[in-house]
Amino acid sequence: MDFGVTAKVRPALVISVPCGDADRALIGVIPHTSATRGSQFEVIVGARFLGDGVFLVQGIQAFLPKFFLRRLGVLTPAQLQTVEATLLRWLAVGH
Repeated sequence: MDFGVTAKVRPALVISVPCGDADRALIGVIPHTSATRGSQFEVIVGARFLGDGVFLVQGIQAFLPKFFLRRLGVLTPAQLQTVEATLLRWLAVGH
């Protein structure tokens, strides 16, 4: 995905459902970054299609489909659950 911030293409986790006709054409993503800080909101996911780094749930954003370049891979249900649980904790959902 081209985040357009540092002129760098980086992996991102799509976390939204497909849009309907009345919805805005936006896709929710969590960026993957190698600039780690050891934050409780950084999730390490070991996948062969990802380099070193973490999914930064505090970096959640929405983008138009034109910014997406290609699919790199798919997380396992367990990996996705780890990211989702961290995102929900950061959003204070269920607390």
